[in-house]
Amino acid sequence: MRLLTHNMLSSNIKGVTNGFPLGIEVEKVIEKQVDFNPDFLKNMLLKIEWKALVDASRSLGYAELPEEAPESSVIDSDDFLRKLHHALLELHLEEGALVCPQTGRKFPVNKGIPNMLLHEDEV
Repeated sequence: MRLLTHNMLSSNIKGVTNGFPLGIEVEKVIEKQVDFNPDFLKNMLLKIEWKALVDASRSLGYAELPEEAPESSVIDSDDFLRKLHHALLELHLEEGALVCPQTGRKFPVNKGIPNMLLHEDEV
């Protein structure tokens, strides 16, 4: 599961009011090469929650992104875009779990696929 995907997911358990961002428990991380596309990254930058991305990338062992959301002068930097590209698209949570921040409920991630199905009592 890419961090781009993680940034779009939240817990939909009945009664949960704060289901984003999901925590990450890491068992296995892999890196997969992806073609670099600066235009795609610039467009996605407007749609992602920056702090959630930084925290998620750090939980996967990648600490190259700045703490604060980048200013417009940095967005065109090739160095910054390559770091963002690596965090969003090349780091994959292969095995582990996503954790609801409010309830602590763990959603397993197997072979890179998060299982977000709810139990009957959670619907």
